[in-house]
Amino acid sequence: MTDVLEVMDAQSVRRWVVVTRAALAARRAEIDALNVYPVPDGDTGTNMYLTLDQALDVTRTEQERHGTFGNLPLDVEVAAMSRATLMSARGNSGVILSQLVRGVSEVISGDALTQVDASAVARAFVRGARRARESVVRPQEGTILSVAEATSAEAQRVVEGGGSLGDLTRAAVTTARAALARTPDQLQVLADAGVVDAGGAGYLLFVEALDQVVHEEGPSSHFAVDDFILNTSLERRADWSQERPGPTERATDPTDEGPTHEGPAYEVMYLLHDVTEERVKDLRGELDALGDSVVVSSAEDVTHVHVHTDDIGGVLEAGLAHAAPQRVAVALLEAMGPTPRRGTGIVACAAGPGIAAVLEEAGATSVDSGPGHRASTGELLAAVRSAGTAEVILLPNDRDTRLAADAAARAAGQEGQVVHVIGSTTAVQGLAALAVFDPGLPVNDNVLAMTHAAAATQHGAVTVAVKSGLTSGGACEVGDVLGVVRGDITIVGSDLTEVGARVLDAITGGGAELVTMVLGEGVPDGLVEQLRQRLTSQHVEVETIDGGQPHYPLLFGAE
Repeated sequence: MTDVLEVMDAQSVRRWVVVTRAALAARRAEIDALNVYPVPDGDTGTNMYLTLDQALDVTRTEQERHGTFGNLPLDVEVAAMSRATLMSARGNSGVILSQLVRGVSEVISGDALTQVDASAVARAFVRGARRARESVVRPQEGTILSVAEATSAEAQRVVEGGGSLGDLTRAAVTTARAALARTPDQLQVLADAGVVDAGGAGYLLFVEALDQVVHEEGPSSHFAVDDFILNTSLERRADWSQERPGPTERATDPTDEGPTHEGPAYEVMYLLHDVTEERVKDLRGELDALGDSVVVSSAEDVTHVHVHTDDIGGVLEAGLAHAAPQRVAVALLEAMGPTPRRGTGIVACAAGPGIAAVLEEAGATSVDSGPGHRASTGELLAAVRSAGTAEVILLPNDRDTRLAADAAARAAGQEGQVVHVIGSTTAVQGLAALAVFDPGLPVNDNVLAMTHAAAATQHGAVTVAVKSGLTSGGACEVGDVLGVVRGDITIVGSDLTEVGARVLDAITGGGAELVTMVLGEGVPDGLVEQLRQRLTSQHVEVETIDGGQPHYPLLFGAE
């Protein structure tokens, strides 16, 4: 007879998170394949896995450093896990996952619970579903939000009927599976692709892991994570998709003549593990030659490095000679010279090195973020902090980074900085917004002007399909050229020039006067000139930027 938990303690809750991570690790490629867009952004499963994996690693490391691993009260440990998940969040799915964890934390920490019964789990489901929906600017049915809300409602119903924790988790699994199966009925693009929602599939693993822990971690059971994965992950989840080819889917005020900062410009901090005392002494001497305010302290196997420097690379290389630097943090101390930063800073995401160079030349702090690497909440928050101003304007420049940007803004708000997130969903919208920034205006005026500039920029792109799939422009196969118009794949072709011209026609039809072309990696010779001649013949001014972004040979913006 299987033992069933009536309440969960800290160990059981910790096991729930670990099992969820293991399930996401085993299923992440399959969840990635559920994404309905055949572009190199289909990474929902990977984002959810990396978010949880990094959060667990951070939480464990901190507890080990403080000698509290496995000994913290439940409410303290869950609160730490919630913050770590938020800081590690990658992509929209990672941020939403962090909000689900936040719901669990708020219920447990709010009541200082030492054990979690059925009632607390139901409240946690409800709170998490609400927090997740609140985090999305434009919530849509047929997504993880729908699955989470249906599951939380069922959990409440079970508790109100006097059900046990085991009853609740079994009912939650059944409801989550049914809600996930309904997502194609709620979202046409899923129905067209023959798949369920990828984020909802990740949420189902979250619920299934809870049910497995509750039903297999009783006093006489011998629960093993490997057994759970073995029993659930060897075969493809046939109910998630039809058998078919898998789709994928600093700004400164130049008039300010305030006090200047003398000395190194940057504060650099990181951790090293397993460095001997003798080598720590050597490191102090090496860092002393690279900067000032050097503090290198050790406790057991962890060494903490702090230095003010102008040579960030040299400081990191010095640490790397002894061990791999971990949790690297770089902050700008103060602007130097006669025109220091004042008032409003700007942080902007860049999908390529050329885009980053343009942003930085305009005075923004750039953050690497694009297909293949979405900036996490922690990375964005570090950039906001480095701005060194009370108010910061943040340009996500990608729709899948928007939630992470909003989360970073909330976290910065708790530390005293005011962050204004502009709704720029593409690089060209971000560049247009940055172009109208006026350091002489109040921040609210700049936010309004930049928001209008971003919204007024018609945008398009050209990419190449990495998987077969269905789009608004019809079916596509691997290698097809895809034209993206205002965020939607509406053109499928075989020639970059032809597809690029069709995208330009779509975004310039309203009488555009200026088109910005951002060139990606490996853009063919002659392509840009052909498109330029086409536009100039229509009396449209053309500006080109060597963006260097991967996956998208061309990005367009029309004003």
